[in-house]
Amino acid sequence: MIPFFDLTKQYASIQSEIDDAAARVMRSGWFILGPEVKTFENEFAEYHGVKHAVGVGSGTEAIHIALLALGIGAGDEVITVPNTAVATVAAIELTGARAVLCDVRQDSMLLDVEQLERAITPRAKAIIPVHLFGQSCDLDPILRIARANKIFVLEDCAQAHGATYRGKRVGTHGDIAAFSFYPTKNLGAYGDGGAIITHDAALAERVNLLRQYGWRERYASEIKGMNSRLDELQAAILRVKLRHLDEWNAARRERAALYTELLRTVTPPRERPYGQSVYHLYVVQTPRRDALIAHLKTRSIGAAIQYPLAIHQQAAYTNLGYRDADLPVASRLAREIVSLPLYPELALDDVRAVAQAVNEFK
Repeated sequence: MIPFFDLTKQYASIQSEIDDAAARVMRSGWFILGPEVKTFENEFAEYHGVKHAVGVGSGTEAIHIALLALGIGAGDEVITVPNTAVATVAAIELTGARAVLCDVRQDSMLLDVEQLERAITPRAKAIIPVHLFGQSCDLDPILRIARANKIFVLEDCAQAHGATYRGKRVGTHGDIAAFSFYPTKNLGAYGDGGAIITHDAALAERVNLLRQYGWRERYASEIKGMNSRLDELQAAILRVKLRHLDEWNAARRERAALYTELLRTVTPPRERPYGQSVYHLYVVQTPRRDALIAHLKTRSIGAAIQYPLAIHQQAAYTNLGYRDADLPVASRLAREIVSLPLYPELALDDVRAVAQAVNEFK
């Protein structure tokens, strides 16, 4: 059996560090917005080379709060891609804004910059480029278009912890960035969690207010906020894991390179020349996707689909008014993509076995 993902192996590799961190929190008796969260925020900001990081309750809430901090609300439009997780669009709609979908490129599966300007209307207030599967979007032209139209750029980094664009980590190029710490992420907690980073002190201050009822002082709400707090236990766990993130990403890249070298019968992902992918997922394309998954299952090999439905194909979002013909690449990818097993602890011999099984599929 080669599972699609196995979190137990990661825990086994750092068990003593995790257990010590958890025990430290339990002994402290402080579980919400205490020293572990503050220290993690400082360490996460330093890792990215930004001044401000704010821990929140989830990746979805990170996008939601970031948009609110930018002043996005009812009547506004936010441009993003149709092949992202529902979380991206759910967060947009939580603000009262409307999601506008821009198609992606077949080769990168990322936002197609050549189509971006056509998606901008006078109501557009922000663009959310999604750094999907661990690879950065092409940010320079996105930023040029955004600046020319006086709209914000919120980087969705939920799948790209540690990825780079032109030598700088993703999340540091736009106005603000959102991260998820869902357990399967490259940097994952043992529960839900998220973070927002920015260079802008005023934005960071507003994010801090929004995540906890608008409080600067306890029980005194300056603005209308919510409850979205990264807890102490998750922050302590993330502090441990952050120390290992670069080595884990290097291990992902090694396994991805081996897949790319060996695979013959599917279209592998291609790293873009402008950045370094951290391969949150290794996503291949094949017109016979479902048959391939069934074939792998007979070999006791796990596989997954991220995502089997594009946003506009979801029953909840038919109100956006898009047809497959409007977003042909994302629609086709939803039928043809499959993710192969990839995580830092995956044995290289297992990578070879998966590649052999894929190559044997006719």
